Amino acid sequence: MSKTGGMCRSIKTLRPPYAEDVTDEDVRAAALQYVRKISGFRAPAAHNAEAFERAVEEIAQSTAALLETLEVRGGRAR
Repeated sequence: MSKTGGMCRSIKTLRPPYAEDVTDEDVRAAALQYVRKISGFRAPAAHNAEAFERAVEEIAQSTAALLETLEVRGGRAR
């Protein structure tokens, strides 16, 4: 895989001490930005909409699970 640039700058760190009170909307927004960056689509065509939304939801769920299990300075990250 070639390196063609950095990660989308709109994605922010969602764990303390960088972020407090992270909401489900924050997690979904990060997942959406990730899928947009990876797919190259801001909004998918109708025939790709289901796959696009499924990816956003799966990534949001994985992100929430990650944040729930991370330990930061002896405590949970979220």
